[in-house]
Amino acid sequence: MNEINLDATDAIVGRLMSYAAKQALLGNKINVFNAEKALMSGSIEYNFERYHHLIKETGQYNRGPFIPKLADRFVKRLVRGMLPHKRQRGAQAYKQIMCYRGVPVEFKDKKLTAYEPADKKRLNAIKFITIQQLCTKLGGK
Repeated sequence: MNEINLDATDAIVGRLMSYAAKQALLGNKINVFNAEKALMSGSIEYNFERYHHLIKETGQYNRGPFIPKLADRFVKRLVRGMLPHKRQRGAQAYKQIMCYRGVPVEFKDKKLTAYEPADKKRLNAIKFITIQQLCTKLGGK
């Protein structure tokens, strides 16, 4: 079991989290740092409407779906959809993934790796937003 420390700065969040999900299913422990700086393609209006509709207009307010408004929890919720989280194997893999805003003190001296296929240069869209911008627009801090 290896520990992989990923830096999400200027990384496409979907590609980065799919890599993290695959590695967690293989048994590796994944730490994702700077989750608030990850990118999502599309304009801020498009992404806000997408998640606002999911929060306000589907389901029931006390039964969900519950979408977190903090950037690190939002990113961890994204990876949950990429795992079979209702089965034992997927639930175990989901516990192996940790997301952080910034870099905590205990990880300051560890080397962070950037996942190259998730780099911002590969994003063909002109419009993109950070996870922090989206969470702030949804009502987070």
